[in-house]
Amino acid sequence: MAKIRVTQVRSAIKRPQNQKRTLTALGLRKIGQVVEHETTPNILGMISKVKHLVSTEEA
Repeated sequence: MAKIRVTQVRSAIKRPQNQKRTLTALGLRKIGQVVEHETTPNILGMISKVKHLVSTEEA
């Protein structure tokens, strides 16, 4: 499977609780933190929920 690199670029402050939990589930805690995940439908769905808070690129 392909990998995707996810970087948090905006804060989770003043965001709905479900968006905060999605960032946590992705493994993101701080702005600038980078995590790599397998490109699965579950991960892509989570990224689409918080696409305004993260940036993505192929790893």
